[in-house]
Amino acid sequence: MRIAAGLSLVVLGSGAVGHAVMTGLDTGIQRVDPFRDMKNRPEAGHGLNFLLVGTDGREKITPDEKREYRLGGAPCHCTDTVMLVHLSADRERASVISLPRDSYAQVPAHRDLVTGKDHKTHPMKLNAAYAEGGPGLTVRTVEHMTRVKIDHYLEVDFTSFMKTVDAVGGVEICTAKTMRDPNTGLDLLPGTHRLSGGQALQYVRSRHVDGASDLGRMQRQQRFVAALIKQATSGGVLLNPVKFKQVSSTLLGSVRADEGFGSEQMLALGQAMRDFTPTSSEFASVPIGDPSFPVKGIGSTVKWDATKAAQLFEAVRNDRPLAPARPGRPAGRPAAVPVDVPPQQVRVQVENGTRIDGLGGRVDAALRATGFDTTRAPGNGASREVKRTLITYDPRWDRSAKSVSTALPGSELRAVAGQGRTVLVTAGADYRKVVPVRAEDPYQGRFAVVTGDQVVCGS
Repeated sequence: MRIAAGLSLVVLGSGAVGHAVMTGLDTGIQRVDPFRDMKNRPEAGHGLNFLLVGTDGREKITPDEKREYRLGGAPCHCTDTVMLVHLSADRERASVISLPRDSYAQVPAHRDLVTGKDHKTHPMKLNAAYAEGGPGLTVRTVEHMTRVKIDHYLEVDFTSFMKTVDAVGGVEICTAKTMRDPNTGLDLLPGTHRLSGGQALQYVRSRHVDGASDLGRMQRQQRFVAALIKQATSGGVLLNPVKFKQVSSTLLGSVRADEGFGSEQMLALGQAMRDFTPTSSEFASVPIGDPSFPVKGIGSTVKWDATKAAQLFEAVRNDRPLAPARPGRPAGRPAAVPVDVPPQQVRVQVENGTRIDGLGGRVDAALRATGFDTTRAPGNGASREVKRTLITYDPRWDRSAKSVSTALPGSELRAVAGQGRTVLVTAGADYRKVVPVRAEDPYQGRFAVVTGDQVVCGS
């Protein structure tokens, strides 16, 4: 196995052989020229910037796929997803920034591709720029809003997305709660799931899983990209020339890209990502100032926080990490289990239900170490003969109680009306340890950035 891995590295690392492996892939790429006649563009920064857009290309879906994955209706010819991807100059970090599709945008003057009418600068939602002016207007609008120069443009539709996911062998997703969306057909129970291309499309398209709507969907899309990077870097895709060519040909044969992106760039990306780990990727969404900014004739839009957004994109231009520095996980410490309610938001009182001296204090300290807001004042329970650790909670805070029970596997949950927001843990004789937990969407830092290792399974 070591010899095979070494030979694979040599094959992909060798320019001549690597190019031979990738020969012919350029012929299947659909080309667009989003940079034609563009003037007054931002200055190039450090690193490489991609604009990745997902389009509503359901006209290519088969009737059976439309029924299975709930893809009925007419295509909108707009961008369903917009992401700015920055690859650092040292090729050791990828920063992915989600741009809400309903973002308030001032599009530059342009000619309408449908009507041929010349438009002056005017407001619209970001995703509508594609329908009115295609990839060119989309790139110009994003550059105008971010002041980040786009180096490459990649456009993925529903079909190419599903094919690429299937080519890498599916993607593993974890969820701490049931996820159902009748609009897309998504139906996932809590736990770990390996999604095929069609299932993955349901996952990234769902907007009605919770009350977060499109902003919640962006979080799931970011988790999916993190899981896709993990699959590609740890599943042998980048170390196996045959597998790498298969995935590359699937991707390049089913996307639209600018003239400058082809097999050579794909090979360079593969070589750059060879040493990637989940910590190499970081994910952010543009800071929001007003999630429901009304615009006459357009409706409700998402208005960016101008100051924070400017700081975010300045960091991209200067090739700086977006996520704050943080200590790594201590050696030997088990992976944290994702929970629905962040432990920092759960108030916990611990009581000792046994005759074991100091047990309440140990449980309090262990729960506090994994993030729970304990009272730091453990007491003795009414009974000192408790066999099984008991968690009592007010039914109004049942989700918080489930986060605590995840940290105390095997414990008993018991609802007590009127108890209030504090969850009571009575440590029993069965107590052995606290399992580390983390928020499913652990935002941190001024740009609300998460790194890939925080959102993939087993992290």
